[in-house]
Amino acid sequence: MVAKKFVVDLNKPLVFQVGHLGKAYEEWVHQPIVSKEGPRFFQSSVLEFFTRTAWWVIPVVWVPVASWFISNSVKVGLTCPHVAMLVVIGIFVWTLAEYLLHRFLFHVKTTSYWGNTLHYLLHGCHHKHPMDSLRLVFPPAAATLIAFPFWNLVKLVCSPSTAPAVFGGVLLGYVTYDCTHYYLHHGQPKTDVPKNLKKYHLNHHYRAQNYGFGITSPLWDKVFGTVPPLSKGDAKRR
Repeated sequence: MVAKKFVVDLNKPLVFQVGHLGKAYEEWVHQPIVSKEGPRFFQSSVLEFFTRTAWWVIPVVWVPVASWFISNSVKVGLTCPHVAMLVVIGIFVWTLAEYLLHRFLFHVKTTSYWGNTLHYLLHGCHHKHPMDSLRLVFPPAAATLIAFPFWNLVKLVCSPSTAPAVFGGVLLGYVTYDCTHYYLHHGQPKTDVPKNLKKYHLNHHYRAQNYGFGITSPLWDKVFGTVPPLSKGDAKRR
């Protein structure tokens, strides 16, 4: 007897449904629904509230935190040029972290009930509903869970005086990433650089989900060989 294929009811809260897709989840989540109206995640209004975050919350919350960390390196006597260099290093480190997180965590392959459910909450929802503006940036509570291991890692490899400035740079890199990500979906760029970046990212969503993991830059895609292959149209133009 053939088991009946599970069908997600888009008119009901989604989070506790998607786990039942099993092996079909990967295909389902990469069939985008292009609508500005986001789906309901939870029956509970309280849980539902915490799944929605406006883009401007990210700089409002994290720029002051980054500034506080950076100021701690200044307070212990590091010069401004030294601190500025450490912040730039932190931003650069974030670009690598952004790539690795996106490629290996956000695009992890899952088939189990809880694996599918957690992946949908983490990143799958964004691929299924890429124009849902209130679920495009990371809620601060979720970002904090990722920030703590980063801070501990930075403290491990840096001295007590330099670690705060490097971590402040990492946080500024994160803010740039999330705001850029929002803009690539909802902004209307007028110049070549953001236009190309928007095209590069939307290509990741709609044509080549296993390529193009860089958001703020394609640098690490070039380093690790995950630049999307040219479409037929692009190849002809070349």
